[in-house]
Amino acid sequence: MPNIFIDGSSGTTGLRIRNRLESRDDIDLIILSEEERKDSTKRREALFDADLAVLCLPDDAAVEAAGWAEESTTKIVDASTAHRVADDWTYGLPEMAPSSRERIRDAQMVSNPGCYPTGVILCIRPLTEAGLLPAETPITVHALSGYSGGGNKMIARWEGGEPELANLPFESPYALETEHKHIPEMTKYSGLQFEPQFIPSVGPFLKGMRVEIPLHKTLLGSGATADSIWNLLNDRYADEPLINVVPIEDALAYSDPAFDPRARNDNDGLDISVVPNALGHVLLVIQIDNLGKGASGAAIQNMNLMLGLPEHAGLTV
Repeated sequence: MPNIFIDGSSGTTGLRIRNRLESRDDIDLIILSEEERKDSTKRREALFDADLAVLCLPDDAAVEAAGWAEESTTKIVDASTAHRVADDWTYGLPEMAPSSRERIRDAQMVSNPGCYPTGVILCIRPLTEAGLLPAETPITVHALSGYSGGGNKMIARWEGGEPELANLPFESPYALETEHKHIPEMTKYSGLQFEPQFIPSVGPFLKGMRVEIPLHKTLLGSGATADSIWNLLNDRYADEPLINVVPIEDALAYSDPAFDPRARNDNDGLDISVVPNALGHVLLVIQIDNLGKGASGAAIQNMNLMLGLPEHAGLTV
């Protein structure tokens, strides 16, 4: 059986991956003690002993560990942002394009997608490829995530570290003045010419995510409508068990609470809703677990492909 090493298994993503892999009987986990996890020599040895290592590390540490892997035959899935737009790495989103799975299977170095970009890319890339949305379109992305998206420090803040956050009745926007670290991959893999305006928020719940992309009618390509967009996405993902394109009539049947960001929690799929507007505008809504298909589930899916295991082994839809 292949040996798997999770470098950074005490963080939010790493711990979730470890918990999910421990019950698998088709792999062996290399486990370091708490003291050894802080020892770069022990980490390097474990990486060399593994058939595949999952890096759940800060960017600088992930770059260092990836450098070690270049001296070995160990395959790498990097969950950091360090290599997501690097030309010599394979982007690990199997559903992105017809060639994606084969590239992931053949790769030594795979970068795990970000949680926010996963939904954006899966919605926007088919539209730009088909001309329903011109590549030069300036789009806006509104996103809401559970506080686990900020790792252990943010979890501690929202779960008692800061009293003003306790039972907060609304979401809190953040990083409005910065270039968010997910913007480069959104732009590159969606086929967009310009960076999206990205407006992320964190909400008073642990996990779950809703991403909204409003498309004004004047931005759409010739002949593009909610129906044509829905048909394109539904055809594109008809054979993808992890991606559900919600029927338009179901999307329009929303009622309070509408489009719950927690709807996909504890599974590895995502929902895409296409919501038409009487004026001709279209709203795309993605619901995904930021710790599922947005992180740990994506890493496991890539690991399965790279090791020749059934792609969806250990995943929940």
